Parts: sequence; structure tokens; C-alpha cells
Amino acid sequence: MPQRPFPWEKSYPPGVTWDVAFRPATISSKFDQAIATHAHRSAIDFRERSIGYAELGNEAAHAAAALLEAGSEPGAAVALYLPNVPWHPVAFFGVLKAGGKVAHLSPLDAERTLRHKLADSGARTLVTTDLPPLLPMALKLLDAGLVDRVFVGEDDRWGPSTTPTAPIPARPDVKRLRAARLPDAWPRVLPSDIALLQYTGGTTGVPKGAMLTHANMTASLQMYDAWYRPQGIDRRGTGRAICVLPLFHIYQLTNMVKQITSGNELLLRTRFDVETTLRDIETKRATSFPGVPTMWIALANHPGIETRDFSSLEQCSAGGAPMPVEVQQRFERLTGRRLGGGWGMTETCPAGTQVPVASPTKSGTIGLPLPGIEIDVVALDDPTRVLAPGETGELRIRGPNVTSGYWGHPEETAASFVDGRFLTGDVGSMDADGFFFLVDRKKDLIISGGFNVYPQMIEQAIYEHASVAEALVIGVPDAYRGESAKAFVSLRSGAEPFTLKELCAFLGDKLGRHEMPVALEIRASLPRTAVGKLSRLELRHEEMNKLSPATA
Repeated sequence: MPQRPFPWEKSYPPGVTWDVAFRPATISSKFDQAIATHAHRSAIDFRERSIGYAELGNEAAHAAAALLEAGSEPGAAVALYLPNVPWHPVAFFGVLKAGGKVAHLSPLDAERTLRHKLADSGARTLVTTDLPPLLPMALKLLDAGLVDRVFVGEDDRWGPSTTPTAPIPARPDVKRLRAARLPDAWPRVLPSDIALLQYTGGTTGVPKGAMLTHANMTASLQMYDAWYRPQGIDRRGTGRAICVLPLFHIYQLTNMVKQITSGNELLLRTRFDVETTLRDIETKRATSFPGVPTMWIALANHPGIETRDFSSLEQCSAGGAPMPVEVQQRFERLTGRRLGGGWGMTETCPAGTQVPVASPTKSGTIGLPLPGIEIDVVALDDPTRVLAPGETGELRIRGPNVTSGYWGHPEETAASFVDGRFLTGDVGSMDADGFFFLVDRKKDLIISGGFNVYPQMIEQAIYEHASVAEALVIGVPDAYRGESAKAFVSLRSGAEPFTLKELCAFLGDKLGRHEMPVALEIRASLPRTAVGKLSRLELRHEEMNKLSPATA
């Protein structure tokens, strides 16, 4: 690692400094402070209903008390199985106030993935809402003995909806997320306590829970403040942030915590829709919008986008997946708004790098390391050997925001760190000015619409098909999602071939929607390496040749 001054410091915007004094804190204390300071402000706009800070604080306190009444002990994991509804921030802050740690489940998860995350995290309490298919699945997990109790938040608590709800059964292990009374004292919570088990496969394999402490998360918030405030973006108590990315994703979760603890208003939406987003910008006067590339692509392609009023937006951010340079440039040309971005990971909560807000920058860069973060590039075959600017290798990162490891997986934790720095699995370089660039991923991870998709898990599910002899899955370019999965299959002797539609129907209870292959190719045999292993690399080369045969 180069010694200070780091190369990127000379490229920092005026007023931004690297050596910030981070103050360890808890999310709970920052939330309580925001509730007291902004009690009369609106915290959440949902279904045209305003939920004030005082109401949000009261709901979170009662959720915390309900968990404690039911026997949830300080330090226990509580699983949140929720979409973008107000019950998520209520439960999230409630779990932390009760001294617990949150384990996020995705509504997109297949049943086997939900079972794995519950067993791995040790969560015996699950919080959901009465929307199908969430409540029926939660009850199925309860009846299977995966959890001891299910808390259900009624959807109509937040106003009328066109979505029908599922009946909540009257049974002692199914409870409402509200207590009769608050305790005389709350459990003590320390900055070093784990706040979140955020599940990720890292770069390969079965999902693992990255352990993120209160100190990790609050350090991340302070890093973003130290970066944006000197650049003129400081909307504490006056901002409105569009919240349409899923709250179970670290990108939006951290932004939600940042906005709420800053006293801003969340424009909480259950799903992305271009016209709804434009209304939030033009009519609601949103000041910030964190989105994934698919959202910016949809906006850039929307007819008449150049005539719409984006003047309220001070911060447009692209994250979760690589942003196509041509889309970024087209959006900026059509709207007159700077589309920023950066890089981060679940394991970094997700602070990493950011592109300067207004100053000229370099095409294709992921930006500069945030204050307090150290990043270097090491040789792919020797993660202890630091490379010089301009050389390509694996990115390593260190900072107070970085996870200490994976819950219950000491071997994988040990393999993820070298010399106290986390190996990201991302391949890239740093130039002489300290700007970083990504060129590839070390493993076979597919990022589809901002979600991590793991070829190995898809392959394992495909192998369960009786006709399949061998299977390989790779990521192929997708104009909307960035990448999607394509399956290559060879059949067993005498087996009948099947269509992509038939394969997806077979995988319906085994994979999430975001993991479904978008293409299928059945071959007599699949390529192998010299030692006989199935070769994804050769398939990737073949797909690249199809796209650009003249240059391959």
C-alpha cells in the first residue's frame, strides 16, 4: 500500500480530506436523535400518505418492545422478509433498538435459499407482511420448524392498496408487530455489536452473512458525509430521496439509514415505474435518486425525457452494477443532470469509491476512494504483491466500514483477507491520479440488474432435471439488465430436449426470478479444459465472438 499522501488525495475535490476522525456510534442512537430533532417532519411518503418522524419512532419502539415481549434476546438474529413498505424501516430500527441483529431475506429468494439463510443466521424470529406470496411462505417456513415465531405487519396500516392481502391466522406463534407497553429500559447497544448479517455470495458459492457492526455502518455514513458535504450536497432536514431500490439490498439500505438519520424524507415506492419516478422528481421535487443502471437506461430511453424537469435533483447516483458509459453520457445530455457513481460491496457497507460530483472526471472510472478508505491493486497470483499505477490486478480494501468477516464461516473469512485488507474479487487498476477502473471480475459472478447471480447455484438447480447430463451457466450481455444468465446443457442418452420455457418452469421453485436463464443452448457436449474440467471460459469466448467476430 502506498504511503500517505495517497495518490487519490491530490484529485480530491476542494474541501474533501482523507483523514477524517470517525466517531464510533450506533444506528439506534442516531435514529433516536433524528426522531427527537425532526419529530414534526415527514419521514416517509408512501401511497400519498405522510408518515412523520414521531410516528416512525413510535412504531419502531413498539416493534422493538414486541420482539422483547416474545422472547427475542439482545444479540439474537431477526430475519426481515419484507418488500419496500414502511414495515421495513419500522422493523429494521426496531430490531436494532431491541439489541438484535437484522438478517435480510429477499422476497426474490427461492424457498431453498430462504431456508439456508435462516439456518445459517440462526434467526428464530421472522418479520413479514400480509402480502402474498410473502405471508404464505413465512407460514410454510414456520410450520417446517425453521423459525419459532412470525411477526406480521398489516399492509393496510399504511393506506389502501389494490393488492389483495393474505389472511393472518389466529395462532400463538403468529403475532402483530406491536407491543402493549414499552419497557422501562432498552437493552444496551454498543458500536462493536453486529447490526446486520447481510447475505452475499461474495464472488462465488452459497450466500454468506457479512457481519456489519453498528460502527461499520455509521463509519460508512460519515464517509459519505465527508465526501458530499464539501461538494455542496448537504440536505440534512430538507432533502427528499427516491427509495425504489429494494431495502434488503445494501445499496438502498445504507441510503435509507443515511436519509432517515439526516432528517430527510423518503419517497418510498414498492417498484420502479418511469412515470412515477418522473412525478416524484417533477411534482414531489426529489433532491436525490440512487438507482441501478437498468433504471437510468429506462429513463434515458423514455420518449420525451429531454422535455422533463429534472431541476430539483442534486444527486443522481448509479450503483449496484457497472454503468454503461454511453448510457451515462446520453442521460446527461438529455437531462442536463450529472449522473454520478462509484463502487462498493456488501462487505464494505457499501462505501468504496465515488466519482467527484461536479469536477471533470475520466471516462469509465469508478472514482476515488472515499475518506478513510485505503485501496490498492495486487497481483492476481500473489495477493501480497502490490502493483504499480496502471497495472491490472485484484482490488484490496481496508477501512472502518469493512466487515470483519462472514458469520459462521471462519475459513472463508480467513481466505478473504491478506495483510489486514479485504480481497474484493474485482479486477482493475489505478492510474497515477488515484482514479480506479474495473475491467473484470475475478470469479464468475453475474450482476443482473444490480443483483448478484451465481452460475454455480443455477447449474446445481439445472442438474436436478432428469434429462440433464451436464450444465454450464455464464453471463451474457443484456441491454437492460447489464448481464443475464445463459444456460448451456448436454442431455443424457435418450433424453428428450426441452425449451427455455420448460426449463424455467422446472426451475420455478428452485431459483429466484432474477436468477432465471434468459437463453438456453442444448449441445451434444460442453467444452472442457485440458484437465477435463467443464470450461466456462471457452463459452464466454464463443459468446464474445458472436458479438464482435471481426475483433475477437
